[in-house]
Amino acid sequence: MVRLSQIYTRTGDGGATRLGDNSQVPKTDIRLEAYGTVDELNAVLGMALAGASLDTDLAAVLRGVQNELFDLGADLCAPLPDDEEQPRLRLEAAQVQALERQIDRLNEDLPPLKSFVLPGGSQGNAWLHLARTVCRRAERRAWALAQQAAVNPQALVYLNRLSDLLFVMARRASGGAEVLWVPGQSRS
Repeated sequence: MVRLSQIYTRTGDGGATRLGDNSQVPKTDIRLEAYGTVDELNAVLGMALAGASLDTDLAAVLRGVQNELFDLGADLCAPLPDDEEQPRLRLEAAQVQALERQIDRLNEDLPPLKSFVLPGGSQGNAWLHLARTVCRRAERRAWALAQQAAVNPQALVYLNRLSDLLFVMARRASGGAEVLWVPGQSRS
């Protein structure tokens, strides 16, 4: 269990911070961008839960995802050593598979798509589409990190699958009021 007795430490006042392995990096490090964007995604999910009137099923799935996003942040903030002597919290294939089961379950009753979907139609739909786009950015940041350092492959797959789940959840949250893209609609 994590215990925080003091919130400010002053250690970051000089533009650097410590990672999960206690190494120090500048606050502009791509690793911080990756797990910071995961944190931003979690905040967007919190907004969706707080104000979007999501059904209890979607809300329960999102609460589970929020917890896993903290696991993902912990995973990304601790560099992968050549051999991990001290076991760290790392995402696992089972968590990706659980997302896939949720995608299949939630997509089962949705009508097939005939066009791309525009965000909107309901507050829940809009918030979940925003979360999906932040998730895609987190995935891009994590891949940028993976080009510079070793990253848990399951963390990368998890972000990819999560954006798919958020898309399906957004469709379901629309309550059938999806706004579809009409290519060239505004052309004369």
